[in-house]
Amino acid sequence: MWPFNRKTSEPTETKADLTDPTSESWEALTGMFVPSSTGISVNAEIAMRVPAVNAAVTLITTAAGTLPCKVYKSTDDGKEAASDHAAYVLVHDEANDWQSAGKVRELVTIDALLHGDGFAFVNKAGNKPVEILYLPRSNVSVEYLDSGEARYRVGKTLYKPDAIIHVQAPSIDGKTGLGLIRAGREAIGLAVLLERTSARLFRNNSRPGGILSFKGQLQKKTVERIGESWRAAHGGDKAGGVAVLDQAGEYKPIAFTSVESQHQEQRNFSIGEISRFTRVPVTMLQELSKGTFANTEQQALQFLQLCLLPWLKAWTDAYRRTLLTKEDRAGYSIEFVVDDLLRADTQARAAAYAQFRSAGVMTANDVRRKESLPALPDGNTLASPYTTAGKPANDNRKPEGNADAA
Repeated sequence: MWPFNRKTSEPTETKADLTDPTSESWEALTGMFVPSSTGISVNAEIAMRVPAVNAAVTLITTAAGTLPCKVYKSTDDGKEAASDHAAYVLVHDEANDWQSAGKVRELVTIDALLHGDGFAFVNKAGNKPVEILYLPRSNVSVEYLDSGEARYRVGKTLYKPDAIIHVQAPSIDGKTGLGLIRAGREAIGLAVLLERTSARLFRNNSRPGGILSFKGQLQKKTVERIGESWRAAHGGDKAGGVAVLDQAGEYKPIAFTSVESQHQEQRNFSIGEISRFTRVPVTMLQELSKGTFANTEQQALQFLQLCLLPWLKAWTDAYRRTLLTKEDRAGYSIEFVVDDLLRADTQARAAAYAQFRSAGVMTANDVRRKESLPALPDGNTLASPYTTAGKPANDNRKPEGNADAA
């Protein structure tokens, strides 16, 4: 059942940024319709047509959607998955009857990435969360109390922060996120312009390789005849041969200007600009001109630490605020499992596991769980597999029955 008929008490005093022409939210809204310096108006659809933007946004959103998220319960020995908690299914399996938890995270994250803010509604039965519903940005307006606390208006109903998942991009004022369309409008506009320039260049069959010129005025039939003869003699597989011209004819090759020669470099630079705005390493946007095996592996780790983790932290904070009661927060936590992103190659993993086993840090079953293998009956012994328990090699005792030893 659609939950937005539930009533929430009105705050004593609110301020709607989107109805205040002096606010930065209003500036952000009107700024969406201002073209970039290139003359190109940038919106979500146009931005996602840029390959670098599409790749960066897809990487972040799919990672947020596919990484497992779990509710954990604190124990004396650390923590364990709390699969019996009401929020576990909503963050790990299905958010509602028709969407998975990962799909809702993708939809909200792409709104936050492109526009600065993404929203979802947590429907509750009492204090128990029962489903999470994605909210399009156009359905939500944010109002603020004088204290700075947010209220979310959906239709005619006002909701408190414990009912609305709000994932926000980095913000200057803490109210409106700086989405990619607003913050990176110029960079995206330049990328679009370079893409269109390349398309027009090749649509027009690039440019002629040179110009044939003759003294005097040529008739139309003469021009056509000379052109056909030139193409027959020097076109296709015959290109690069020696040209013979009569009647004072002259051939002038057309060279690319310095700007046109740097067109590919300009396009690579625009990819780097998108990388800076999204914090996705440039090699993960398939710009490999400076990529090596060493720095590519390190940039994959950088993707997790500097790009993805802030978004995952925004999600766990929003989940904690909306899905856990104040009492639950003392004993429960919500975390993403990022082990798959940290997995090295087989040889490196084996070496690390061997060191952990020999140091007494992990058991055989600990290792097998990491590798998604079933546990062994005797695999919980915390002992080094490289030493054998038993009698010492020499205890310095006298051999029995040897009289000469006396």
